[in-house]
Amino acid sequence: MNPLLNPPDSAHPTPAVLIRGTGLLGASIGLGLRRVGDTVYLSDPSPSAQAIACDIGAGVPWEPGTVPDPEIVVVAAPPEASAAEVAQALIDFPDAVVLDIASVKATVRDELRSRAADPRHELQPSMLTRYVGTHPMAGRERSGPVAARGELFTSMPWVICPAIDDSGEHVPERAAVAWAEDIARRLGATIHYLDPDAHDESVALISHLPQIAASMVASRLQDAPTSALALAGNGLRDVTRIAASDPGLWVQILSFNAGPIKEILYGLRDDVLRLISTLEDPLAPGGQADIAQLIAEGNSGQARVPGKHGAPPQSFAVLTVIVDDKPGQIAAVLQDVATVGVNVEDMRMEHSAGHEVGMIELSVLPSRREELASALTEMGWRVAT
Repeated sequence: MNPLLNPPDSAHPTPAVLIRGTGLLGASIGLGLRRVGDTVYLSDPSPSAQAIACDIGAGVPWEPGTVPDPEIVVVAAPPEASAAEVAQALIDFPDAVVLDIASVKATVRDELRSRAADPRHELQPSMLTRYVGTHPMAGRERSGPVAARGELFTSMPWVICPAIDDSGEHVPERAAVAWAEDIARRLGATIHYLDPDAHDESVALISHLPQIAASMVASRLQDAPTSALALAGNGLRDVTRIAASDPGLWVQILSFNAGPIKEILYGLRDDVLRLISTLEDPLAPGGQADIAQLIAEGNSGQARVPGKHGAPPQSFAVLTVIVDDKPGQIAAVLQDVATVGVNVEDMRMEHSAGHEVGMIELSVLPSRREELASALTEMGWRVAT
């Protein structure tokens, strides 16, 4: 059955999906699709990675010629290999919709167009109507199929980037885009639409820049005295958490999206040089105001980061509960909050090694904060004011 002639609908049976690449994202997609009843086949250049993904239930090995061709092929390859894998899938499976999930989209699009325009390649321009570029904005610091989770994409953004060139050619069939949307929905993701260039500019700012900043801050810790690191709290952990990411993957991401990242780093460089200049003589006229302005600009940018359901963080009030460092305290607090009937919009745990207490920060609607604080205090909890 050709999915291009049968866009997904409530009456359409679950598709057969081939996932080419069984790392964290590929295996997680397999687990999620298997959970909703899809038939999933797995293929990976690494026999061990494929075997692990099969063992955890992400799918079954792809054995060409023994089963019908898949209706959908998901290319879950690293950025440097994505275009070649997409091209081969379009050639090998002439009736299949082919998606890729690479974190950089414009370079994949450009390489596919180049291949299709080159008579030496088997890829034909008409085949590109079955290709849809996508990018699930989800991940973990750990990599490989052992880190895969079927719920990894739940409520996470999944960007769909149908590539259209200036001539209007290479436009994906509407049914192909519908299948891309359907895969995202089956995995519980929220769908967003961007053209490939806008996507790359966006992720350079909201994903690639934080990775660079985290890695550079964490690199300063390599020779830090143990006595200094013993003082570290959640601030340092928050800033450096993603510095544990895979270097090999980030070499590709930063290389393939160098243009947009470079422009952002120019601006960051200007801010750093400005601060260094001010700190050369912080008590000089205007120095204090310049430092305050820099921090205030950060306040303004941070305030624009969406919170739960896309709401700005300021729309919630924070209540801090001090708990003993022993099992069951977090569950007990949340149970008592539920008893009061207040919904927790977000939660954060502040805890440092060596402390005998922890602090649970609960984000709630401002209109319920005082009510909850009073109720928890009466229940015997220590509520910070």
